[in-house]
Amino acid sequence: MFRLLCTLCTALTAHSVFATTLIHAGFVFDTKAGQVLTNRTITVDEGRIVSIEAGYSQALGAEIIDLKNAYVVPGFMDMHVHLDGELDPPASYSEEFLMNSADIALRSTVYARRTLDAGFTTVRDLGAGDIQAIFALRDAIAEGLVAGPRIFAAGKAMATTGGHADPTNGIKADLRGDPGPKDGVINGPDDAYKGVRQRYKDGSDVIKLTVTGGVLSLAKSGDNPQFTDDELEAVVAAAKDYGFVVAVHAHGALGMKRAIRAGVHSVEHGTFMDEEAMRLMRKQGTWYVPTISAGKWVADLAELDDKLPEVVRPKAAAIGPQIQDTFGEAYAAGVKIAFGTDAGVSPHGANGKEFRFMVEAGMPVMEAIQSATVNAAELLRVENELGQIAPGFHADIVAFDANPLDDVSVLERPSFVMKAGAVFRHDKGR
Repeated sequence: MFRLLCTLCTALTAHSVFATTLIHAGFVFDTKAGQVLTNRTITVDEGRIVSIEAGYSQALGAEIIDLKNAYVVPGFMDMHVHLDGELDPPASYSEEFLMNSADIALRSTVYARRTLDAGFTTVRDLGAGDIQAIFALRDAIAEGLVAGPRIFAAGKAMATTGGHADPTNGIKADLRGDPGPKDGVINGPDDAYKGVRQRYKDGSDVIKLTVTGGVLSLAKSGDNPQFTDDELEAVVAAAKDYGFVVAVHAHGALGMKRAIRAGVHSVEHGTFMDEEAMRLMRKQGTWYVPTISAGKWVADLAELDDKLPEVVRPKAAAIGPQIQDTFGEAYAAGVKIAFGTDAGVSPHGANGKEFRFMVEAGMPVMEAIQSATVNAAELLRVENELGQIAPGFHADIVAFDANPLDDVSVLERPSFVMKAGAVFRHDKGR
């Protein structure tokens, strides 16, 4: 019975695929070379790309997908999402007391499907309030039971006491307790090692730290440094032992620079990044994940009465509008960019708007596409499997009805989505 249910679930979440599928693609984006190829046949078998050849070939018994008039790119990769929720203040500040893991997991399937339909076939989930829910979602998608993007999950983000990801900030005193490494709160190098090892035990794929204050937490500062050099060095050393990529939430320059010097792999948001931080990032090869979408979203909320808590509203007003300008400066300075939205703060399924915001700040469209494909794959250390339409890679393929190089907003409206060889969206005749 269980196997029958699994088969039915898979049938409901994706169109069935033949052993071999031929995609006749009019325009194919070679994200490695940064160029567009014309009139190609992409051969897909068992979820992988077998070949990409000039012309439109045929094969006996193969399924043909006609994308001759479409612009075809690798599946996009968003390096900063939170699929377990979506900011809807003030209700979102109390839901952890009202919702069970099962409630959160079921709701997250809706957000996952919206993300996939938007053309994002892989995401990095950087912090969940309920780790059981996010890991269950990740595994259900991997097993084909639920439609959604491939997930690399951090589980519980790590903070210091009172820091941005301390789960007890802002609640009444008798409920706060003294959370420790198991709960994602560390103080000192020993705790740092224990925190990373706990994430490994939990089943995390990546490590997320909040090295400065943040916007939405119920704490005063949005940018003060919150980890010491010793703590950061211990986290990075422990993460190296376990093969983790380390991402850090950072708005303020001082905490950011401590983290970069310690050897973290990506800086998220980077709002008040200064020239020294940019130089350090170039020297260390640190990636920048800007999340302009979230900045714009919270800035808009800050202008509305009774939407954000009073301790949050001034932080949102100061930090939100700055991120796009910082991104433009970092891009011009040669900092490596990987695509990320912080969806969950901004709405799920609207991830593609980030491309427009990046282009507005000075990045060419092709490079914006590369930030969400080859660059993101390199950050995740999966550059030999994701981020390109090339032989041996996962068959993650997205198509658009118009040329995004002429109008970047096209990237917000995919008409075809394939993940691992299965078609999840095909708006024929659009």
